[in-house]
Amino acid sequence: MQRLGDKWTPLVMLNLASGPLRFSALRQRIGAVTPKVLTSTLRTLERDGLVARTVTAQVPVRVDYELTDLGSSLLEPMDAIRIWSEAHAAKVLAAREIFDDK
Repeated sequence: MQRLGDKWTPLVMLNLASGPLRFSALRQRIGAVTPKVLTSTLRTLERDGLVARTVTAQVPVRVDYELTDLGSSLLEPMDAIRIWSEAHAAKVLAAREIFDDK
C-alpha cells in the first residue's frame, strides 16, 4: 500500500503497462520527474518485484524497465482506484471546502 501512495509509482507503472521502456523514454513520458527521483522509484519497484530491469550489452549500454507479472497484476486495482477517484472527486473537494471553512 505504501508504494501506491507514492507520488511517482502509479505514473511509472501506468507508463510501463504498454511494454518495456528505456529510462529516458520513461522520464520523457512522465515529464516533471527528476532523474534522481525516477531512479529511486524504479529501484524500489524492482526491489519489491514489481518492475524488472534488463541490461543489454551494447554501446552505449541499454537498460530497459518493464512490469513483472506481479506488477501487471496491480494495474487493475490501480485502475479501480482511479475510477473511484474520478467518480468522487467533486464530493471530496466539497468536503474539503466545508472542512476548511470551519
